[in-house]
Amino acid sequence: MENVKIKVEINGENKIWEVPVNEKLLDTLRRYGYKSVKKGCGEGTCGTCTVLINNTPVNSCIIFSVSVDGCKIMTVEGLGTVNNPHPLQSSIVEAGGVQCGYCTPGFLMSAYALLLKNPSPGIDDIRRATDGNLCRCTGYVKRVEGVLLAAKKMRGEK
Repeated sequence: MENVKIKVEINGENKIWEVPVNEKLLDTLRRYGYKSVKKGCGEGTCGTCTVLINNTPVNSCIIFSVSVDGCKIMTVEGLGTVNNPHPLQSSIVEAGGVQCGYCTPGFLMSAYALLLKNPSPGIDDIRRATDGNLCRCTGYVKRVEGVLLAAKKMRGEK
């Protein structure tokens, strides 16, 4: 199988990756150590593998890595850390919106993309922006509350 080199900016760092021409972005990300990106359905319907490409949420399991040459990619590793979580991460936890956590990284990426575009989303905005992120554990209500809380924190409100 032929390999090609691609240049990406991932989580603020410039990288050159060598990728097989038929490799999906999900597999490339995991191979290069971005383990927050999870494999769920493998066909773009569950949202577990969602990453941001140029600030747009994308299911990384259905696009080829070669198609992101020259793009900015963001995974949860670029959002915050255990010691310094992003307000979105801490708010989802505070609201009780995490249970098993498997789908959480993809959900966070979709919610973060919304907050980049709309710092004051309503409940319907949040539901629309995250409707491609399936979760079997939380029931979604607490996650929506967490995004609303994060939006307040990000706007500097108490």
